[in-house]
Amino acid sequence: RCTSKGRELVKHEAEKNKSQWKTMGPTKVAVPSPNYFLQKQPKEPKLAPKKKEQDVKRLLPLLPPRTYHPVIHIKKNFINKNAVAVITGEPKKPRHFCVDTRHGDKYLLEPSGLFPKYIKKKDYGAIPKCVTRRKEEMKREEEEYQASVLEQLKKKAMKALSEEERTNILKALKKKWEEIHCAYQCLPVLTDTAYKRMHKEELELELKQLEHDIAAIEKHKTIYIADV
Repeated sequence: RCTSKGRELVKHEAEKNKSQWKTMGPTKVAVPSPNYFLQKQPKEPKLAPKKKEQDVKRLLPLLPPRTYHPVIHIKKNFINKNAVAVITGEPKKPRHFCVDTRHGDKYLLEPSGLFPKYIKKKDYGAIPKCVTRRKEEMKREEEEYQASVLEQLKKKAMKALSEEERTNILKALKKKWEEIHCAYQCLPVLTDTAYKRMHKEELELELKQLEHDIAAIEKHKTIYIADV
């Protein structure tokens, strides 16, 4: 019969690593002692007992300096004090009431709105300071605006043309009218194309505008122009 050489070694290792209570539990269980019974709050941490304070000699308080003066509390007679305050004080003014029923039901007249307390104020009827200040600001702004407008008008003031300038302008306009009138007379009699009609209308408009300007300058002896 053939047997393995390591048979005994395997049996030894198996018995060595095997626990006695691996499947069925321990063979013998320790019985708890009755001296270690469960007490109240056994698992909470317990503080260490306080150490007894050693006998320490208490030091006496230091003596006050020579310049120390204790505060002397003077007893007050509140009865006499109150009596003097009542005698020297102003008498309490009576309050105004209004009775509106025959059973004597009354209410204060001042907060009811029937007592004329607002018209007796010192500033009653006076214009508030904020309104006065606002009016002054508006007046100042209006004056500044008027001053700026006058300044702009002065800058853009119209000036009159001198007689020499008026004559020169009139001569230039008449000369221009003659040139355009000469060009207008040189136009062909037949305007069969769009360009000819458009050119003729442009010359007529220029002649009409020049005649209007010449008539206006000849009619008015004094002419003003804006300095823009």
